[in-house]
Amino acid sequence: MRIILGSVAVIAVAFAGGAGAHEGHHAIHLPGPAAGKVGTEADPVKRRWLAGDHHVHSRYSVSWTPSADGKSPPVAVLAGDARYPIPTNAAMAARHGLSWMVATDHGGPNHSKIARDQAYPELLDARRKTPGLIQFYGMELDTPGADHSSLIVPHSPGERQVLFDIESQFSKRDAWPLDPARDSEARMVEALKHMRDIAAPPVVIANHPSRSAKGLGIYGLTSPAELRDWNDAAPQVAIGMEGSPGHQAGTLKADGSTDPEDVRGAYKNAATMGGFDQMTARLGGFWDSMLGEGRRWWITSTSDSHRHYTDGGNDFWPGEYAKTYVRAVKDYGDILDGLREGRVFVTTGDLISELEVTAQAADGHGPRADIGGRLKAARGSDVTIVIRVRDPAGVNFGGRRPEVARVDLIRSEIGGPAADRTSDRNARARIEKRFYPIDWVREGDRLSMTVTLRNVTERTYVRVRGTSGLELEPTPDPVGEDPWSDLWFYANPVFIDPS
Repeated sequence: MRIILGSVAVIAVAFAGGAGAHEGHHAIHLPGPAAGKVGTEADPVKRRWLAGDHHVHSRYSVSWTPSADGKSPPVAVLAGDARYPIPTNAAMAARHGLSWMVATDHGGPNHSKIARDQAYPELLDARRKTPGLIQFYGMELDTPGADHSSLIVPHSPGERQVLFDIESQFSKRDAWPLDPARDSEARMVEALKHMRDIAAPPVVIANHPSRSAKGLGIYGLTSPAELRDWNDAAPQVAIGMEGSPGHQAGTLKADGSTDPEDVRGAYKNAATMGGFDQMTARLGGFWDSMLGEGRRWWITSTSDSHRHYTDGGNDFWPGEYAKTYVRAVKDYGDILDGLREGRVFVTTGDLISELEVTAQAADGHGPRADIGGRLKAARGSDVTIVIRVRDPAGVNFGGRRPEVARVDLIRSEIGGPAADRTSDRNARARIEKRFYPIDWVREGDRLSMTVTLRNVTERTYVRVRGTSGLELEPTPDPVGEDPWSDLWFYANPVFIDPS
């Protein structure tokens, strides 16, 4: 059931714990690259959809005051950029229905020491205070040669040192004096190879990839070729991108009314489309071009929470508006495995709370594949796709009662590596079928729909999206749009390999 919260008074949680505090339980030990697939051995039957957010800032996303002499490092100002203590973020994430969260502060000169000596002990305090919430240690990396990216460290006794080593060596803003040589695409590839070779490698997800774009298909700090290079260098580390970026409350005033002069997501030049980045939202666009190569390149959705809109900021609380659902048991290792393996769907405004997309031979025999999975089928056989959606009753955190108006099944054949690494188009991606209420079976709050793909002879993927609105394709979001009025969900693909 959807539940609406009233206004929330934020109380700063007192800092507690020291640098040597115990790191808690649930440590995991993932195999290194030599062992092949990075993952866990969780029982798939026990996995459930767990909502989370991998992009949440705390007061350790500081601002900086120049030193008096101009030669010493600038002075960090606590809560100068993002405002809230980590325990506050954790409590609000749990209140808004999340099962997991990643603390991701960004940096500046010597920020790696702030993260190690101040933020990490506060994360341990947050874990103690909100024990029902899985809380990963991570950061928003000041990415060499690009914009930002979420870096998620596997939970282990050495997690603090792992992150310190990465940030101190590779964040483009951590060195003092600033080192221009750090800010290059080649340096990021070097960083990813370093992460790939860690015994328990982290996960990297490109944040708001088109926020610096100048227009549709005119990319800024993060480019298609660059993301291909990341994925080639470390496919188990560089796994995807934010499909729906944070800062979605930028068009809301503190009283909840709309601001006619601001935009969703801080996308000033090239607007979001239904609240999603153009790299995801364009049918046959960049995401489809990656999937059309057969890449396992996933999307997520986050809050990018710095300061709540009722407190003068542009943000929702973690889970209040955007959720990334991972199919996993409630365990650090299996949640991270779910992200790596693409067992993920995303939604805004709690439009849906569960989504199943399965592919199986049309005769109903043999194995089936789910979101993020791969079905091996006989060449030329028919494959049935079954979509099941839970459209929960009740109001969401915006006080609305959104309903699914349409579900789209998108299909494309897979052609292999792109000859042009700057490509952001896949001409074979198309709508296989649009489902409207007349096309699905409703049982309570659950919707079911089916389509059969005939004579599948080529490697193929299918993916699903849905909306509360009427537009057939997501269009650029107008200035001042109410984010609660334009809701979408997207699922990662299911691959079909005929042989």
